[in-house]
Amino acid sequence: MTVEPRSGDPVVLPEELLVAGKVVPPFPVRRAQLPVVTPVGLQRIAGRGWPAVEQERLGEWTLRASAGFTRRANSVQALGDPGRPLPEALETVRAWYARRGLPGYVEVITPGSSDPLRAELDRFGPGYAPTLVRTAPLTGLARAGAGHDRVRLARTADPAWLSLYRPTGGDPAVEEAARQVLHGGPSVWFATAPGAPGQPPLAIGRCVIDGPWACFGAIEVQPYARRAGLATALMSVLASRAAEEGASGGYLQVEADNPGAIALYDGLGFTTSHTYHYALLPQG
Repeated sequence: MTVEPRSGDPVVLPEELLVAGKVVPPFPVRRAQLPVVTPVGLQRIAGRGWPAVEQERLGEWTLRASAGFTRRANSVQALGDPGRPLPEALETVRAWYARRGLPGYVEVITPGSSDPLRAELDRFGPGYAPTLVRTAPLTGLARAGAGHDRVRLARTADPAWLSLYRPTGGDPAVEEAARQVLHGGPSVWFATAPGAPGQPPLAIGRCVIDGPWACFGAIEVQPYARRAGLATALMSVLASRAAEEGASGGYLQVEADNPGAIALYDGLGFTTSHTYHYALLPQG
């Protein structure tokens, strides 16, 4: 049995020492304003919440590689000045990714990315994976929904949690990169709504707490368990835990062509802060 205190390291005790137990209600979240942050600032926070296995600085840019696991962890965060002329910087990016057998993706945010960068990248063709970055105060989110007693929190993603997450294709390098990225970040929590004994989870979620901000992601619900409030319950429990650690605002990233998820987040009070997409550099 593992006890997670509000501060300090987890404590492991033999289960036979347990005399009694009860369900602890969610942490009471006090009303607080959404933290003030610019799109660029929030995008940098998001980068810390999904840290690549390999990172390298190019001026103020950050090159990120993770064996191809997700574009976010395998693209350059091109914010600020790369410290060299733009064409030279983009060629450096292209060559860096080519040496790793990866395409050279550049993260472009609106507003936030410089006009010269956008103009240069527009020459290479249309963007990929347009994504909305949405924010909401934790107050309402923590109080949303019911079914909190169905949700379990843990510091690590166990095999059951991973079984409902996106497949990695069975490549050991990609699987190891996925584990590192998922568990990276300042304060990471994994939520699970267990299924019947011996069955996979009904739903999962992930939250990374970084100061006043909490990132929600990897919200997955079994198709046969949808529309039962599980996604809301997961996010509510994670929001309560984030508030307990001092956060007051939540953010998430959702692809623009996912109307079902967007409608869910609309109902939970999320609004769009900014957008981003990826530009693909020409191959050598």
